[in-house]
Amino acid sequence: KPCGRHGRRLHLARRAILVYKTRNMLEAIQIRKSYEGRPLLAGISFTVRAGETLGLLGPSGSGKSTLLRILAGLEEAEGGDMRWDGESLAQVPAHKRNFGLMFQDYALFPHLTVAGNVAFGLKMQRLPKAETARRVAEGLGQVGLAEFSGRRVTDLSGGEQQRVALARTLAPRPRLLMFDEPLGALDRSLREQLLGDLRAILRATGVPALYVTHDQEEAFALAGRVILLHEGRIVQQGTPAEVAARPVDAWTARFLGLGNVLAGTVAPDGRVETAAGTWRPACGHAHAPGREVSLLVRPEADLAGDGANCASGRAADVIFQKDHFRVTLENGLVARLARPVNEGELVTVSFQVVECLG
Repeated sequence: KPCGRHGRRLHLARRAILVYKTRNMLEAIQIRKSYEGRPLLAGISFTVRAGETLGLLGPSGSGKSTLLRILAGLEEAEGGDMRWDGESLAQVPAHKRNFGLMFQDYALFPHLTVAGNVAFGLKMQRLPKAETARRVAEGLGQVGLAEFSGRRVTDLSGGEQQRVALARTLAPRPRLLMFDEPLGALDRSLREQLLGDLRAILRATGVPALYVTHDQEEAFALAGRVILLHEGRIVQQGTPAEVAARPVDAWTARFLGLGNVLAGTVAPDGRVETAAGTWRPACGHAHAPGREVSLLVRPEADLAGDGANCASGRAADVIFQKDHFRVTLENGLVARLARPVNEGELVTVSFQVVECLG
């Protein structure tokens, strides 16, 4: 055991590491909120760690935007607490929390230039003019708009306006970034480009972030960890790979678009009988005959003659999607095939993965 001067230095070093690891951390503890007498948030608890981007994913009406506004101090919770580095934020007003909040509608000032919009929050902080100018230039450089400072925001495209809004959010150097569906109004190609830019900026700054969206592709592309919110409750959380590999229930599998979700009954031989055929899941679960379960039939499949986990029928719809063909059979099953088939053609499809969800 180290002792003396060396031992004290080692103790202080370990303590410094511990303090560093716990800095810049947001905790939501049993947050509750109701709407028209019905629970909207039913005891939500999670942590945003230092340097982490956490995705809050859920359908419209699941309470995710309300939760974000509560954390930002724009709404009051009916119960629970919020803590930053262990200290409660319950009595801290929104403007003193030093959280950067970015919405889908940009909320830019049309009468100001690009630089004027980015500088707005800095002027509210009463920073010196030189420091304000330096941070404006820094923020516009981060989002690739260094040459746009003198332009009016009304002359910019939607994507450029979104970049200005991001620069304005970054300029005050918030200790936490919060995004509420920020890319929802953009087309797919522009959204993908801005997602890449935003990912790079978050990595470069190291600022922890909470990203709210209903789009699982956005959440999976940006966040290191995701939380799925449904009817005011957290149904699952983990890395994008973990959540996609092991959905906890049928709702999660459907919401994430992971494949065909079928309701069925366990037969005496262990197979599962459904309206779309009989299946043998490879999940390792032991289910009693007669039990009702849900199956996830992943869409990856091959054209085949027969075998386990096959389905036959006519191709009701065929769509080419980049590197595969999305084929919908007449019974509603969707398969991803490497080879094309013709609409109306009678085919037998062998699905590669069938899992039992419970």
